[in-house]
Amino acid sequence: MPAKAKHRRSKTQRITRAAAVASAGGAALALPLIGATGAHAATGDTGAKTYTVEAGDTLSKIAEAQHVDGGWQKLYQANKDVVGSDAGLIKPGMKLTLDGAAETTAATAARTGATTHAADFVKPVDGATGTPYHSSGSMWSSGYHTGTDFVVPTGTAVKAVGAGTVVSAGWDGAYGNEVVIKHTDGRYSQYAHLSSLGVSAGQSVTAGQQIGLSGATGNVTGPHLHFEIRTSPEYGSDIDPLAYLRGHGVGV
Repeated sequence: MPAKAKHRRSKTQRITRAAAVASAGGAALALPLIGATGAHAATGDTGAKTYTVEAGDTLSKIAEAQHVDGGWQKLYQANKDVVGSDAGLIKPGMKLTLDGAAETTAATAARTGATTHAADFVKPVDGATGTPYHSSGSMWSSGYHTGTDFVVPTGTAVKAVGAGTVVSAGWDGAYGNEVVIKHTDGRYSQYAHLSSLGVSAGQSVTAGQQIGLSGATGNVTGPHLHFEIRTSPEYGSDIDPLAYLRGHGVGV
């Protein structure tokens, strides 16, 4: 609970606060609620910069809007005790600290005398591979599997494999909810059957940034991530996705 101020504030400086009381295991839990005008980044009485989560927020959106160096991962690590074990589940009213998450890479390097490098490429999801690239079968319109599947349960965090720009994010028929990203080398990565989207078209992303959650939308027999690498944003320009990742130093 914030410490009481030791001086009077003018009426124009007062912020109206309410308290919601919930019951958890028989104990009363007081949750401070902030109106829409105060739900953005603010500096608290202790000088710490905080952000209050609003409906529709994701860690990715907050990190981008608040210019958090290191993206949602750094923001999550700084607030893991508040968010919990699932970075994809943040709730309105949560107070996230931006201190310790907003220090720039340059500032860190200057302070420590070291240079920090972000990973160039990463796996799209933490999980084992399933149906491989180019498996043949009549269930695919091309006659073969145009990507590689990763077998993961619904709600698993899906990450951009490399830095780039989101070309599209939305529904795409048999692919269900999908995201397509153009990378700096001119290749495109596609992530399909997502249960939810965490980015939008035109947004810049970094390697390892969460872009959505895995699911079973579209034409599927069960939850998984369908992952493709393409030479264009369109269907039919696929290349071997695992060979591409391995060529960028990713162990898959």
